[in-house]
Amino acid sequence: MNKLTHFTDAGRARMVDVSEKPDTKRVAIASGVLRMQVATLARIRTGSIAKGDVLTVADVGAVMAAKRTADIIPMCHSLALTGVEVVFSDVAEPDASGCVGIKVVTTANCVGQTGVEMEALCAASVALLTIYDMCKAIDRGMRIECIQLEEKRGGKSGVWKRGSSE
Repeated sequence: MNKLTHFTDAGRARMVDVSEKPDTKRVAIASGVLRMQVATLARIRTGSIAKGDVLTVADVGAVMAAKRTADIIPMCHSLALTGVEVVFSDVAEPDASGCVGIKVVTTANCVGQTGVEMEALCAASVALLTIYDMCKAIDRGMRIECIQLEEKRGGKSGVWKRGSSE
């Protein structure tokens, strides 16, 4: 069983000391989905949302969130990110309630002593929240689903991919 590193033996929360760890290239990929009405997705794709270009704003929000992750996750280290990529795709297959969606995949990179999983997850979360914020006037029933880590590379633990011996 893996020990929870963000707690002392006495059970107090702490920021892990990574000063003895070597710098390595770190990559993390996260994803999530925002479900919405078919008409909402159509309006996003045709650029007819009154607040502007939804996906461009969500892309910027995702990058800003990745850069500010340590400000909102209490025990997260400040990292010098070397790159953040944001990719949106349509989820055209309706779910049981007839909703389609937008999937976001975010990739965060750095060279450092600790991983970038939280940065990739924050980026995915804020991208979806930004879309929600920009479209809520026409579709308050939107819902965010499955924000999750897809893959991480680097550091002592090496490569982890969702679905391969989780």
